[in-house]
Amino acid sequence: MTQSLRVGVIGVGHLGRHHARIYGTLPSVTLVGVCDTDASRGHLVAEECGVAYFQDLDELLSLVDAVSVAVPTSAHCVVVTTCLQRGCHVLVEKPIAGHVWEGEQLVELAKVRGTILQVGHIERFNPIVEVMRPLVNQPGFIECHRLSPFQPRGTDVDVVRDLMIHDLDLLLSLGLGPILQVEARGMPVFTDLADIAN
Repeated sequence: MTQSLRVGVIGVGHLGRHHARIYGTLPSVTLVGVCDTDASRGHLVAEECGVAYFQDLDELLSLVDAVSVAVPTSAHCVVVTTCLQRGCHVLVEKPIAGHVWEGEQLVELAKVRGTILQVGHIERFNPIVEVMRPLVNQPGFIECHRLSPFQPRGTDVDVVRDLMIHDLDLLLSLGLGPILQVEARGMPVFTDLADIAN
């Protein structure tokens, strides 16, 4: 008999709520609980999923094998470090961290601790990408476009780190690396950080 993987979700805002909901549907996973700094939101999602709400991250980590981290990007490094140091496997929403050096530290810590650290680059599994994958063959130039209405969530980092990271990851996952040059220009329109780029 296969043992169920015990998981928790840290940060149950827009994306974390989806993580919790989906874990609740997986037969080989037991969603133990959720943790969020916003107690009312945490209790709401915990109730929706029929699990416990944890205000104390350490308490949740003592009960799980793995976690999804869906907190704001600026908190990724601190939260993921805590999880890895406790021996938990981590699926972290993209980008891995707010700065390259933080991401490198997390990768190294996961190696040292013998834990899995996975970044949630979900666009790899977009049905359009799956159709496109076999059609892409040795391009010399690729131009990516991503357009959507402004969303106030995810504004703790600029649009390049929040969304363009998907495009770069797709290019690499399609086997089109190494990327030799990227040209992008950004500017702040709605926030203090670049929230439009091309």
